[in-house]
Amino acid sequence: MSYFYYQSKKIYYSETGNGKPVLFLHGNTASSRMFEPLLPLYEDTYHIILIDFLGHGNSDRLEDFPPELWMEEAEQTIALLEHLKLDRVNLVGTSGGAWVAVNAALKRPDLVGRVVADSFDGRTLAGDFSANLIKERANAKKDAMAVEYYRWCQGEDWERIVDMDTRALTQCAEKKLPLFSKPLTSLQVPLLLMGSEGDEMTREDLQAEYCVIAGETGAEICVFPEGGHPAIYSNAEQAAITIRRFLE
Repeated sequence: MSYFYYQSKKIYYSETGNGKPVLFLHGNTASSRMFEPLLPLYEDTYHIILIDFLGHGNSDRLEDFPPELWMEEAEQTIALLEHLKLDRVNLVGTSGGAWVAVNAALKRPDLVGRVVADSFDGRTLAGDFSANLIKERANAKKDAMAVEYYRWCQGEDWERIVDMDTRALTQCAEKKLPLFSKPLTSLQVPLLLMGSEGDEMTREDLQAEYCVIAGETGAEICVFPEGGHPAIYSNAEQAAITIRRFLE
């Protein structure tokens, strides 16, 4: 198992495959394990790098998550790229990892090649974001499949991690904290926005939001007509084709 130190704590990462480096960034309450079933779609072409953000998976635990979680995880992403002495690395972030990927590119465009931002709400969180999140997390804790997923990603302390994440995100939404460290208009790398129309965990006007972001960044858009959250999973094969085409 591979680790590097970030602010005196150990962060887990793994590498597989050969080719251009692509770093996959997991979403909230998940870990790098979420990408394991998808690796056969990518590792024949790319040098795949996975990371467990602090407090998740095999990485050291935290007392709490900061409300600016996605910006902090972008710093961890940058630290990993510096540790590996890599630049122009393509980033694929899904759900919360999409905000992380864009923030990393905004902060250090010299380290990033292209960015895929999958299944996220974009520039803002909806007004009912906190209420919906609390309800969704409460229901998930009662769902055997959801609990097994949490346990698979995190281990036996999954519930504490889910609760910490819920607190951080509700604080972010209620304080209306900025989701990006810089204006999106300053993004210097190519961006692909991806999602699914059937995704009930993203905003209802996802296509319209993506169009606004594309107007600010020149991003490409791919929204699949079917599928749930996230698109990289629910439309796995078509998403892989789309991502590979974009990265090439």
